Amino acid sequence: MKAKYAGAWTAVTLAALVTTAGCGSETAKDAAKAVDGTDAIMAALGRATDRTEQLGSAEVKMTTSMGAGAPVAMEGTYSWGDGYAFDVLMDTAAAQLQQLQDAPKTRMLFVDGAYYYDVDPQAAGPLKGKEWMKIDSSAVFGKQGAQALSGSNGSPSASMKGLKYADDVENLGSEKINGKTTTHYRAVIDQAGMGKFKKAYGDKDNLFGSLTGGATSITMEVWVGPKDLPVRMIQEIGAMKVTMDFEKFGQTAPVKAPPAAQTGDLTEAIKAAGGGTGAGSTTG
Repeated sequence: MKAKYAGAWTAVTLAALVTTAGCGSETAKDAAKAVDGTDAIMAALGRATDRTEQLGSAEVKMTTSMGAGAPVAMEGTYSWGDGYAFDVLMDTAAAQLQQLQDAPKTRMLFVDGAYYYDVDPQAAGPLKGKEWMKIDSSAVFGKQGAQALSGSNGSPSASMKGLKYADDVENLGSEKINGKTTTHYRAVIDQAGMGKFKKAYGDKDNLFGSLTGGATSITMEVWVGPKDLPVRMIQEIGAMKVTMDFEKFGQTAPVKAPPAAQTGDLTEAIKAAGGGTGAGSTTG
């Protein structure tokens, strides 16, 4: 990959991570451990999971941080009723996309297993005259990791489902979040409970795993508010921390992929630059 796209590649690796912290119940079932928690806690989390799954979409504000790096903030809509998709705006400078986008905010989509970035048409290269940059999720998570996160498995709904496979579930009491009275829960999902998501989270041979340090557990905090719906969710996977605030559930617009004629595909270039081993190749 040319040096011109190095910053964009770094942005893709970071921004792509923010929406894939789920642990789907069906794929983790065989390896799940017994939950250490009270019936009341699990009943409350079960109701929140069912309500989240039922409504199928939400407006979300989210911040992702990776160690000492600058956090990336995003805001937009997420849907999971018919496959996982999102349509968000993020800070261009924080995502290191200044070389490809002059506007202070950059639009990013995820649909049908691929990320799309709204960029300024370039004068040469794979983005010559193109308005969108495409990156398949396999460039970040590897082939097996991308398969593990297919369908709706990477969604907030999948994260909620994963709570039933957690160890050390705690009720931390009542808290006010975004003006709403909530109950704060904390849980840890160990590597056995991740099931085949270990291919995405704990495998240092793919880009995600190398950046998160090959995570061996997922720590989740959920604040459940009125109508048994999550108000805030925080997930920590290795060096990565994701905070999601839910503004409204249901009735979001469908997310569609941009026209192919307006899209430049950088998937293979990013795979070649990363070599499947992580951030060490980002400056090439």
